[in-house]
Amino acid sequence: MKKAVISGVRQVELIDAPVPKPKEDWVLIKVHAVPLCTEYKGWLAGQPYGGHEAAGEVVEVPQPCSVQVGDRVVVMPQFPCGSCALCISGEYIHCQNNYDYQAFTGNEGDADTHVQYLVKPARLLVSILEGMSYELASLACCGLGPTFGALENLQITAFDTVLITGGGPVGLGGVVNAKYRGASVILTDPVPYRRDKAKELGADLVLDSQDPGVLPAIMDYTESLGVDAGLECAGAVEAQRLCIDAARTRGHIMLIGECSDPLPAEASSDFIRKGISLTGQWHYNFNGIPRIMEVIQNSPVVSQLISHVLPLRQMQEALEIDSQHQSAKIILKPWE
Repeated sequence: MKKAVISGVRQVELIDAPVPKPKEDWVLIKVHAVPLCTEYKGWLAGQPYGGHEAAGEVVEVPQPCSVQVGDRVVVMPQFPCGSCALCISGEYIHCQNNYDYQAFTGNEGDADTHVQYLVKPARLLVSILEGMSYELASLACCGLGPTFGALENLQITAFDTVLITGGGPVGLGGVVNAKYRGASVILTDPVPYRRDKAKELGADLVLDSQDPGVLPAIMDYTESLGVDAGLECAGAVEAQRLCIDAARTRGHIMLIGECSDPLPAEASSDFIRKGISLTGQWHYNFNGIPRIMEVIQNSPVVSQLISHVLPLRQMQEALEIDSQHQSAKIILKPWE
């Protein structure tokens, strides 16, 4: 099979790799859609960065399980044990007993999804609704997943105003999710392309995050009350600080963007006396699958979240576009 790998600084190579073998209830999937996440960061640094999103067709099942040959499915990330308290509750993304892919399957290489075939446990496969394309269904992973989980946990409704900092694919997915719930949405980002895309997806107020008047504009929009919730998708301390400052008293902040820098906040003035909550959000509870598929099926703008569809052999071009922040969600097609 063909596999795309990051082979150096700003370099991608298409190589031949063995088709992985399924085992027990780990089934073989022919991949039809591979969304890009933040692989461009590894590409810029010349470091291997495997994909973790995909949608495809089940083509081999070693033993009877929850899927059959011919089923169309979305692949969820990682290899959780499926039996711990976190997995049973649906919070599999936080499993502390993930399988070692190579040790369990005996397959060579890693579990990268930039491939034509991959192996996954049947329990991590989500059925694709009839008539839904592989491309749209694949948004049930990182395109819509993290912000969907955040809004589910916060029980956001049409009565709420949500601030989204960062207009990359995850933040733009947040616009889709929040508008589907009827919420009022503010998005901040320094890149014109992303701000324009946010408007296209229905954001009510779009601001340049580098504008010194961004916080006053948010407070003016909310009649000096502040936002009900902040989804921090930029992974930057400036954005974290904006969420804290823009949150209303007793408001909520979800940290979604990865950031290794110290949080610019004080326990007393920012959290205790203001009464706001701060939570990390990685993915979403597996029990939310029917509802996220409903968003994909019924949102009038969800297809606009996909800005580019390219063959896997053009991953080099895709990462170049992604690194310049001139895209929303990019989907790669392994068989074209």
